[in-house]
Parts: sequence; C-alpha cells; structure tokens
Amino acid sequence: MGFFDKFKKKETAPAFPAILGADAAGTVVKMEDIPDDVFAQGILGQACGIEPAKGEVYAPCDGEITQVPDTLHALGILAANGVEVLIHVGVDTVEMKGDGFSAKVAMGDKVTKGQLLLTMDLEKIKAAGHPAVVITVVTNTDDYAAVETVASGAVQPGDDLMKITK
Repeated sequence: MGFFDKFKKKETAPAFPAILGADAAGTVVKMEDIPDDVFAQGILGQACGIEPAKGEVYAPCDGEITQVPDTLHALGILAANGVEVLIHVGVDTVEMKGDGFSAKVAMGDKVTKGQLLLTMDLEKIKAAGHPAVVITVVTNTDDYAAVETVASGAVQPGDDLMKITK
C-alpha cells in the first residue's frame, strides 16, 4: 500500500446516472399522455405515468419520505443521491380526501427501493370518475443534464423506469 492510498476515497457505486424503478405494476404512460396538463407539460418536472394493474405503489428508489398529505394521494421521496421524487396517484384524487388510500409509510421514514408505500382501491378511484394513473415526477429536474423515461409497455415494480444523468 502506497502512502497516498489511505487518502483515496473508497470505491462506491456511481450515483449517476441514477435509475428510478417502476413504482407500480402496469403499463407505462408517456409524460405528454398523462391526463393532467400540469404533469403532461412537465410543469413540476420530467414525469411519466403507469396505468396500474394493481392497487399498490412501491418505492422507486432508496430515500426518505418527505411528504405524506392527509389525502394519501401522493408521496414525496428524497432519494439518497439527492433526486427529489413526487409520486402522485391518480388525477384529481385529492378530491377523494383519502378514501380508498392507505399509507404504509410516514413522514421521515427511510425506505428502500421496492418497498410497499401505499395501497389504493382502483375501483373506488374509477367510481369517483378519476384516472388512476400513478405519476412519477422528478421535481428537481433542472438540477440534472437529463431526466428520461427508459421504459415502455408493461412494467413490474422495480423495473427500470426513468434515467437521471448529472
């Protein structure tokens, strides 16, 4: 071991490009096809959706829960690498005031990729007249060179969904 070896950083997996996993089982919806203009136009950041096949939402990355509104229709996650992720379940589902939603995490919880975050009753969402699309948004998109959807078609939780390049 040379003299300078002790000062070298330990080798760790590179943080970027970062990959967000699919947060639901279902079919990928391109950003411009999300049935809500705020998300479709990327106003909150680059996004994509998943038309859910099951009423379960999973963590797309390791991180900390930063938002859990009382209505349980959305979650915020600060990824371990600094990526800010908003998961928004359905369109206009805030109007349901939490009916049909059940959170499995709380503010400040540390989560790991693939962990169950919340469940939703897809039939209740449909009965209330709302699209159930699970929307994943990188809210600090401007901090990165590129945020792109890398999935299409059918996905399972944890499949590569979005790629973030510094």
